Amino acid sequence: MPDQVDIAAKLAEVRGRITAAAREAGRHPQDVALVAVSKTHPAAAIEAALAVGQSVFGENRVQEAQGKFPALKKAHPDLRLHLIGPLQTNKVTDALELFDVIETLDRPKLARALAKEAAKLGLAPDCYVQVNTGEESQKAGIAPGEADAFIAECRDLGLKVAGLMCIPPVEEAPALHFAFLREIAKRNDLAGLSMGMSGDYETAVQFGATLVRVGTGIFGARPAVT
Repeated sequence: MPDQVDIAAKLAEVRGRITAAAREAGRHPQDVALVAVSKTHPAAAIEAALAVGQSVFGENRVQEAQGKFPALKKAHPDLRLHLIGPLQTNKVTDALELFDVIETLDRPKLARALAKEAAKLGLAPDCYVQVNTGEESQKAGIAPGEADAFIAECRDLGLKVAGLMCIPPVEEAPALHFAFLREIAKRNDLAGLSMGMSGDYETAVQFGATLVRVGTGIFGARPAVT
């Protein structure tokens, strides 16, 4: 695991690159939030990031996050946790109780389950609709042609749709997908754009990202899962 000094240095580098990319695009750097993707990394690594002012984190799996974040959130009230991986409907209640933001709202069944449980729990988390901009069969996300209707359905259900999220195909230029997502957001009057990861977050910032999700660029290679 990288030590605290290493994580602090990498965070500083990522923040600096976000700032530079934002200024180059004529944007305010503070309009771009960094989501530190801590999946598979231990609580100690998250503590190291918290110690140097990082407060927003992203996790892929509800069960893994349940093992790390309840104590961290209790100790750090400003910590905000984003779910950035697929959400099964049978994990909705657990997700709502732990995560502040759901970035992977991708199908009507999940939207209905989230709306029902959120109302029951008295919660209103920010939700991002995940759009499968590359229309890849193996990847989650609503098809682009169905996005407008799905966004409207989510709003009708009472969900707080804060924006859109995408993960571009690895073999295609990400800028095309970031531009595409930005257009879908614009016509649906959505300000939030979660796009860009360790390899392409500077490009995402130039195309209007308000959230960038960086994991290996901060915490290094993910530990092997046994």
